[in-house]
Amino acid sequence: MRYMFIVKSSHPAELTAELMQAMHKLAQREIQAGRMLDDGGLVPPAMGCQVSIEKGELKVIDGPFIEAKEMIGGYAIFDLPGPAEALASAREFMQLHKDFMPGWEGTCEVRAIAGSMTKGS
Repeated sequence: MRYMFIVKSSHPAELTAELMQAMHKLAQREIQAGRMLDDGGLVPPAMGCQVSIEKGELKVIDGPFIEAKEMIGGYAIFDLPGPAEALASAREFMQLHKDFMPGWEGTCEVRAIAGSMTKGS
């Protein structure tokens, strides 16, 4: 089954070199094992845009946006046997943040990708 991990935080993401190295090592292990399919960090919202529908009309707003309580900083897509393995993987990833960025607070949301069970994953 495929899962998307979405990392959110209200703290600015100033990743330490140590955290980057630890995340790279973890990602390489997961890619080589065939479990991680894709991952990436996101540029700041000020460099993005939003496309919405309001009152039946498409609306485009360029960043920066109104302050948000939390922002998505990155994502990863995994192919894992089930929810227990997804939870274990997310815990390991977030432990790296705890170990290498003391004081940082954030959330890793784990979501199954709809339909991934029927695709033979």
